[in-house]
Amino acid sequence: MDRLTSLTVFARVVETGGFSAAARRLNMSTTMVSNHVATLEEHLGARLLNRTTRKVSLTEVGKAYYERTTQILADLEDADRIAHSLQTTPRGTLRLYAGGALVRFISPIITEYLATYPDVTIDMQFGERPVDLVEEGIDLAIRTSLPPDSSLIVRHLVSWRHILVCSHDYLAKHGAPRHPGELARHNCLRYPFYPFGDEWHFVAPDGTTVTGRVSGNLLTNSAETLRQACLAGSGLFLAPSFVVGDDVRAGRVVRLMEDYEPVEFTINAVYPHRLHLSSKVRSFIDLLAEGFARHRHAMNS
Repeated sequence: MDRLTSLTVFARVVETGGFSAAARRLNMSTTMVSNHVATLEEHLGARLLNRTTRKVSLTEVGKAYYERTTQILADLEDADRIAHSLQTTPRGTLRLYAGGALVRFISPIITEYLATYPDVTIDMQFGERPVDLVEEGIDLAIRTSLPPDSSLIVRHLVSWRHILVCSHDYLAKHGAPRHPGELARHNCLRYPFYPFGDEWHFVAPDGTTVTGRVSGNLLTNSAETLRQACLAGSGLFLAPSFVVGDDVRAGRVVRLMEDYEPVEFTINAVYPHRLHLSSKVRSFIDLLAEGFARHRHAMNS
């Protein structure tokens, strides 16, 4: 049997969770699908899949083989894409999901994308809940943390840090903390999905990590609500740069404790599988990457 076809069949069995589903996806008989997988296993001298009457699962060997198989198929798909890129126009519906903190950054990217690719319709949802990209038919998620599902493809878009800020009014009334240990004496506006909870993490001038225990009278998953409260003088805000970057540049807020740099995070583009990455998804990811690069340059200049 053709080795490349067998690899494709094996990948589809893993992705769909069964031989019958893979057969429907590939428009071939279940027997033929089973034969392709059996041929691979015979060639390797190892079992790739555990089979039950209800489902299939990867063996340890199968997991390692699947990871390399998907990379090989992705490279071939990329080669085809390069050859046809000049004739490929993004079109159709692009379903996106992103954390609420990214609203202020992603909204202008969406506007720019729709102006550039008028044949695409965007279905954009913001929230903090865990989503199943495959089950919910989401093409792309933009996340500030890595997904727990290792089968998803993750493209690193940009590294970023929070910025500790407050308004001029708050600073005049309460003064500025000089060390993370002093944050406990301040009203801190908190985001419930900060990875370290009520301990804000910073990198000291000597490279060590230091923390400050925080509390305050506002806890919300709305980055815009936290921003407005900060502008109104309610407290300190450990804010993503893409939420308060314009406020910093306009002088509406003051950066604090600049000797203590908040720990670094990444923004990632997450999608089900690079083998099926369409031009509409790829072009949106590229535009996001350009936008984040411009933002980072502006924050560092």
